[in-house]
Amino acid sequence: MTLDSAPTLPGPTLGVVGGGQLGRMLAEAAAPLGVSVVVLDPTPECPASVAADQVVGSFDDPEGVADLAARCDVLTYEIELADPDLLDEVSQAHDVPVHPSPDTLRVIEDKFHQNQMLSDANVPVAPFRRVESVADLESAVDEFDGVMLKARRGGYDGRGNVPVPTPADAADALDQLEGTVMAEAFVDFDRELSVIGCVGDDEIRTFPVGENVHEEEILRETVVPARTTDAVTDRAQRVARDVLAELAGRGVYGIELFEVDGDILVNEIAPRPHNSGHWSIEGAVTSQFEQHVRAVLGWPLGSTRLRAPTVSANVLGTVDAPRPARLGNVDAVLAAPGAALHWYGKHEVRPLRKMGHVTLVGDAGEGDGVDDTETLLSRARETRDSLTFH
Repeated sequence: MTLDSAPTLPGPTLGVVGGGQLGRMLAEAAAPLGVSVVVLDPTPECPASVAADQVVGSFDDPEGVADLAARCDVLTYEIELADPDLLDEVSQAHDVPVHPSPDTLRVIEDKFHQNQMLSDANVPVAPFRRVESVADLESAVDEFDGVMLKARRGGYDGRGNVPVPTPADAADALDQLEGTVMAEAFVDFDRELSVIGCVGDDEIRTFPVGENVHEEEILRETVVPARTTDAVTDRAQRVARDVLAELAGRGVYGIELFEVDGDILVNEIAPRPHNSGHWSIEGAVTSQFEQHVRAVLGWPLGSTRLRAPTVSANVLGTVDAPRPARLGNVDAVLAAPGAALHWYGKHEVRPLRKMGHVTLVGDAGEGDGVDDTETLLSRARETRDSLTFH
């Protein structure tokens, strides 16, 4: 089928490979636009199923992806485990466009190929090397004075990363990771930043630069605007646009960056809405999720303007072992001025699993008037930490 990019209501149906929290928030953003959503996910009653129809199947199941394509006008994905070859095949068989392009997914799903693409385009990245043996890794550690060994595929939230400070650590580090790997020089960065970029039919927009606060390599909070200089945020925006110029297909991209002595290095790219952009639901005129829906359908993009200083704080599983998910003390969050709670609907809580997030927007009215970023961050942490799992 061929999609007419001129919006009419009711709108088309969007197919999404993946039905986790990103698929859920995409479906929630699509509904006011008159756009229906169908997701493909292996977990029955996945988080997105409360707001979208679901095809139960694995992300690389040919029958499941074909079923999804037969029910939609445009395909997209919210997880890099989607199979780009299968997406290409199904796209051609059902005459359904896929955005972002499967070619972009092929590059981004392999961190070495991602860095190579950026390096070839003169986009700044940390020094890196292919690793195929202990000798390769030992050489890289010597050359860069210590490296982070990364699984080229599938790593997230610190999984798939092993620090290698000395050549003597090389063999043990390789034993900890499966599949192909790469070595990246340690980056002594001042802070981690991110830019959510939106590629439309004939326009590109970027959200304000966010600052990401990590602990144990897991994103805990995002602060917008980032607590850095105008020169750094201008540089981050320019680098993000250089990255977007190298990617094929419409959609939203999460671009993670390191600030290093006033300059910017690209860390990683996600070809989808990103955790560091969740603040935009309340904090921006148009959320990253609505932007993604608009972009992949070829519709005009919305404003990315910041409404007020905003902080989002991830709600992680504070348990020692997996158990049914039941969140308590919710009333304290709902009563907090300027606060918004997002529950992802996962049935099981696990240690440090992302279960939701809390957003606080400054100057929210009702006499709140908070616009100091440090105060807002402190309040966001206090509000988030008041939640408990029963």
